[in-house]
Amino acid sequence: MDKYIKNLLINAKTDSASIANASSLSKNEFLLHLEKQLVSNKTKIISENKKDLSLAKKNDLDHAFIDRLVINSKTVDSMCEGLRNIHSLNDPIGNIENINVRPNGLKIGKMRVPLGVILIIYESRPNVTIDVAALAVKSGNSVILRGGSEALHSNLFLGKLIQKALQLAKLPPSAVQIVNKTDRSLVADLITAKDYIDVIIPRGGKGLIKNISDNAKIPVIKHLDGNCHIYVDEFASLNQAINIVENSKTQRYGTCNTLESLVVHKSIADQFLKKIASKFKKHKVEMRGCNETCKILTNITKATSEDFFEEYLAPIISIKIVNSLKAGIDFINKHSSKHSEAIITENYTHAQTFLKLIDSSSVMVNASTRFADGFEYGLGAEVGISTDKFHARGPVGLEGLTSEKYIVYGEGQTRS
Repeated sequence: MDKYIKNLLINAKTDSASIANASSLSKNEFLLHLEKQLVSNKTKIISENKKDLSLAKKNDLDHAFIDRLVINSKTVDSMCEGLRNIHSLNDPIGNIENINVRPNGLKIGKMRVPLGVILIIYESRPNVTIDVAALAVKSGNSVILRGGSEALHSNLFLGKLIQKALQLAKLPPSAVQIVNKTDRSLVADLITAKDYIDVIIPRGGKGLIKNISDNAKIPVIKHLDGNCHIYVDEFASLNQAINIVENSKTQRYGTCNTLESLVVHKSIADQFLKKIASKFKKHKVEMRGCNETCKILTNITKATSEDFFEEYLAPIISIKIVNSLKAGIDFINKHSSKHSEAIITENYTHAQTFLKLIDSSSVMVNASTRFADGFEYGLGAEVGISTDKFHARGPVGLEGLTSEKYIVYGEGQTRS
C-alpha cells in the first residue's frame, strides 16, 4: 500500500473515536468557523476554481461536467447556507429512542451512532467538499475525500479552510482529510482498506461508480445514474404539467435529478405534447419519441429502445405515450434507474397508486424532479443520493451517515 494513503487511513481511524465523542457545541462551532472561512476567502476560492475551469476547458471536458465544476459567488453563498442549515439541525449522535421496558425490568432501546470512517470519491463538484465535511463532522464521522484531478485546486484550498475551522473548534485535525494526489492507482488502495474504512460513497459518472462498486471490499452507498421520469396523467392540469416538465428538464441539464424521460397518457397526448414541444424548441431540447409520439410531433427523432434507458445530461429527452396509469408505472419501473420519478395528476387515487408502486428512491406528485436533493429536503446538504434499498435510500444527510445499536439498562438482572 502507498505510504501516503496508509498514513491517511491510520489518521482517519485514530481520530474517528475522538470525533465520535465530540460535543454538539464543538461540532457546531466548527460549522460557524467554516462559514466564516468561506466568506472571508470567497475571492480566493473563486480564483482557485478558475484554475480548474481553465484546465477543464483546455482538456475539452463536456459542458455538463464543466457546469458541475463551477464555483461562483452564488455557489459560495449556497455552501454557507448549507452550513447554517446543518448547524440548525439536531445532533443525532447519542440519541436513544424506542425504550421498551421488559417484564424483568430491563430497559432496551436504540442509540444512534456514527458509521465511523467514510470514504467519499467524487468527480467535479467541489461544493461536495464542504457539504461532506459539514455532514461528516456533525454526524461524528471522520472522512477521507478523494476528489477528481479536474477540481484539485478548488478542493485543496477548501481543504485548508476546513482544517483551519477544525483547529479553531479544537476538533481532531484528521476528522476531514483531502487526498492531494491524483494518481488513480491509489483508489485501489482506498477502496480495499476494509480494516480502516467503514463505508464508501462515490459521486460521479456511471463508469466511476460501477468501477468502485465492482472492486470495493467495503460497503458502498451509491446510485449509478439518474434516468428520471415524469408521467403526465389523463387527469393532469395541463398548465401545471407544462410548467413542471419544462422546469424538470431545462432548469439545469447536468444533474442526476433532471428529467430525462417523459411518459404521457394517450388521452391528453395530442394537446399536451404540442404545447410542451413548443417549450422544448425554445430551449433547443431534442425530442426522441415512440411511434405514437412521432405521429403527433412529425418533425422529431424516432427513439430507439436504448433511448428510454438513457441519462442524457444534455438537452435531449425521450417521450413515450401509454394507454393507462398501469402501463405508465410498468414502463417507468422497467426503464428507471430508481432515482426520482413524478406524476402530474389531479386524481388522488392515481397519485397514491403511483406513490405506492413506483420503485424509486424519490417519488413525487405534482412537483419538479429537480427537488430531489438533500438541501431541498431539509437535510442541510447531502453526501450523495442512494438508489440502494439497504441502509440509506434517497438523499443521504445526517441520519444517513449514522447507524443504530441496541442499548440495555439493567439493575442486576440475570438470565435463568
